[in-house]
Parts: sequence; structure tokens; C-alpha cells
Amino acid sequence: MAHCSVTDAAAAPLLSSPDAPRRNTFAFFCSTLASMTTILMGYNLALMSGAEIFMREDLGLTDEQVEVLSGSMNLFMLASILSAGWAADLAGRRATLVLANAFLMVGALAMSLGASYAALMAARFVTSVGVGFALVVAPVYAAEIAPASARGFLTSVMDIFINGGILLSYVSNYALAGLPPHLGWRVMFALGVAPPVLLAAGVLAMPESPRWLAMRGRDDEAHAVLARTSGTPGEAGDRLEEIRQAVTAQIGGAGVWRELLAGRSSPVVRRILVNVLALFTFQQASGIDAIVLYSPLVFKKAGISSDDHAALAATLAMGVVKTLAILVATFLSDRVGRRPLLLASAAGVAGSLTVLGATLCVDPTTPASAAVCVVSVLTFVTAFSIGLGPLAPAYGAEILPLRLRAQGTSLGIAANRLTCGILSMTFISLANSISMAGCFFLYASTAVAAWVFVYVRLPETKGRTLEGMEGLYDNVDLTDYHIGSVAIQRQ
Repeated sequence: MAHCSVTDAAAAPLLSSPDAPRRNTFAFFCSTLASMTTILMGYNLALMSGAEIFMREDLGLTDEQVEVLSGSMNLFMLASILSAGWAADLAGRRATLVLANAFLMVGALAMSLGASYAALMAARFVTSVGVGFALVVAPVYAAEIAPASARGFLTSVMDIFINGGILLSYVSNYALAGLPPHLGWRVMFALGVAPPVLLAAGVLAMPESPRWLAMRGRDDEAHAVLARTSGTPGEAGDRLEEIRQAVTAQIGGAGVWRELLAGRSSPVVRRILVNVLALFTFQQASGIDAIVLYSPLVFKKAGISSDDHAALAATLAMGVVKTLAILVATFLSDRVGRRPLLLASAAGVAGSLTVLGATLCVDPTTPASAAVCVVSVLTFVTAFSIGLGPLAPAYGAEILPLRLRAQGTSLGIAANRLTCGILSMTFISLANSISMAGCFFLYASTAVAAWVFVYVRLPETKGRTLEGMEGLYDNVDLTDYHIGSVAIQRQ
């Protein structure tokens, strides 16, 4: 039996020496601005958690209509998610982000002016197009422009903004709850009209992705961008050479989809793609959107005051805790590594959901059970936000090869949104069928499966160049990869 260490398995791509590139403020600026587009995804998705209370009264929406309206955006965006990779490869990462902001602005305006259920559904569709583009292109751009030493931090920034949007929606729900029902929810959505215009202007000031420029044969422009986003001139040259080597294997256009889906990919690429799809699916199968969208209903079920302000206040507290947890994960991802955070996150999600389900079984409710419910929800969002939340898109964008990165990310996010749409559009009906506690026990079992998947299938990517990821999967037998091990055994 031979042995090879983790560092031996992919020694070339490691950047762990004392001379590793320092954090780059320009790369930070570009990645942050690209990721800010996703703030409106969080805002538009979570706004329904409070707005639906007033939309029911204003428009007379039923439970079924609320479910569909809340979750439909996740299904609507599948078309834009699957086409976003193609658009990003054709027009560039930057132009696609500008287009995303245009759809987000029009969607927010249409939502605020909607006078019927059909009009609201149409507005959600327009918004979903912008969200789909942003979800795919923002992490791809961030991964491609960031140096390896800071990539974990910069690709995790996106989740900060998604959650920032969620938090802003909770603040909006709470602050505007005193307005008349026919006006309050419209103002909530109207607040999302102006930010996309400002973000689009900012995105136009960013450089294009150096990897996209190299794919188009514009090496001089790519080197100029790398010189501004690397720690040293030497690192910029090394990064460009690695990109050139990766571009030689570029097959582009429809060939990418053939390689991904028609069995023409190598075993290594298939393994990577399966891991991306599974990780994105597990992220949403943990039930995070059931909490984000329906937390007021969960808190009321636990015995918290039926007064709308009390439930919304508890939801706001959840948003604050979630934001703080994501900040912690963002700073730890390049220090602790992706794998330990993902494992800790899945374990925490499973435990907190089990406690939450047990709490919701208490009948009649008591102040103590209500308090445990709130603590369980806060623990859940904390556990989710230190790993599965920010690191699923970051990890997926890292391990996909350059020629497949945009389209592969599209597939991963499509699986993510499909899972999210199914859960969010069935939560109320499922809770009526198997009880709300049963829902959370089901989600807890999924989190256990996610922990096993991470433990068995996902190696550490901290400090490795993007061009070296395929070699990592080619050289390491992941079935024998154990947390805390120094070596990996291979038969």
C-alpha cells in the first residue's frame, strides 16, 4: 500500500509559502462590487416573509398563492441560471452583471406596482432573471479575479451581501409594518428600485475577468488586470501562464455542454461536477429558505405572541445573527479551510433542527419552549452561515476547470434553486400534512447526509490555484480522505 500526503498530491498549486501574495485591495474592491449585485436577491426573496402578512389582507391571497409567490422565483430563475454561463462566456462577466442589475430594477418596480396575483407573478419572473444572472456570474468573477491567497475570503463576500439583503428585508418588514396594508408592502418592494442602477454604474468601472480576456486571446489586457489584482509582478506573470495553459484546453460554446452532459468529460471532471451539484443541492435541502421565508409562522407555532410585530422582531434578530456568522466564516475560510467549516456547519444544522423539531412538538406551548425555539433557530442560521451558506458557491467555483466554470456553476446553482423552490413552495402544505416539527426532522436528516458527503467526497482547496484543482481530484483518492489526517492512503 502506497501513501501520499495531501501536500504531495498537488504540490504545484499550493501557495502556502511565506512569499504568498498579500491581500490586494483592488481585487477586494472588484469582488465586493460584483457580489453586491446579489444583495437584491436576498432582499426580494426574504421580503415575502413579512410582506405576505399584509398582501393577504390587501389582495386576499390564499395560503397556496402565498406559497407559490414566495417560492416561484426560485423556479423562474432556472432559465436565466442555465443561460447565464453562456452569456458570461459570450458577452463577458462584467456585461452580464450589468444586465442582471437592469432586470432587478425593472422587477422591483413592477412588483411595487402589482395590482393582482397575476401581475405579481409576472414581476417575480422579471426579478428572477436578474437574480439568476447575478447568482452565477458574481462567484465566477470573484473566483477568477482573486489571488489564491485571498480567494476564500473574496468568493465568500457574495453570501454576506445575500444575507445583507435578507437582513434589510427584515428591517423593512418591521419598520414599515405600521403603514396601511395596501401601502406598506408596496413601499417595501419599491425600495429595491434604485440600488441596481447604482450597482450597474459601479460594475462598469470594474475590469473584465482576466481569465475571460485570456479565453478571447486578449493576453495583454489580461496581464494588465492580473498586475492590479496580484501581490507582485512575478505572481501576475505566473497566473497568466497558468491561465494560458488552461485556455489551450478550452473547447467553448456548445462543446462545453457536450462535455458536461453528454458523457464526453473525463472521470475527474465528472467527479467534480457531481460534487458541485450535490453540494449546491445539500445547501438548500437543509431547509434554510423555509426558515428565511416562513420564520414568522415558525415563531407563532412555537407560542410567540400572535402580534405581527413580535414575530417580525424575532425574525429581525435572526437576520442580525446570520449576518454576524457569515462575517466570521468569511474571515476563517482562508485560515481554517473550507472543509472543516463545511463539516462543522452540517453538524450544527443537523443538531439545531432536531432540537427545533422537538420544541415544536410541545403542546401546549410555554414561554420556555418558545425561548428554546428562538435559540434553536438562531443556532441553525449560525451553523448554516459559517459553512454551507457562504462556502457552497465559493467551493463550486473553485474546483470547476476554467473551460467549464461558468456553465458548471450554472448547473450547480440551477440544482440549488430547484431544491429551494421545491422546499419553499411546499413548506406550508407539508407542515399541514406531517406537522411543522416533521418538516424540520426531515431537514435535519438531510443535513446528516450532507455531513457524510463532505467527509467522504470533498478535499481541502485552501491556498490552491484554480488551475491546479483538476489535478487535486486526479491525484487524490477522496474516499480515504479523513479530517485531521496528514496523509491519504491509496491502494
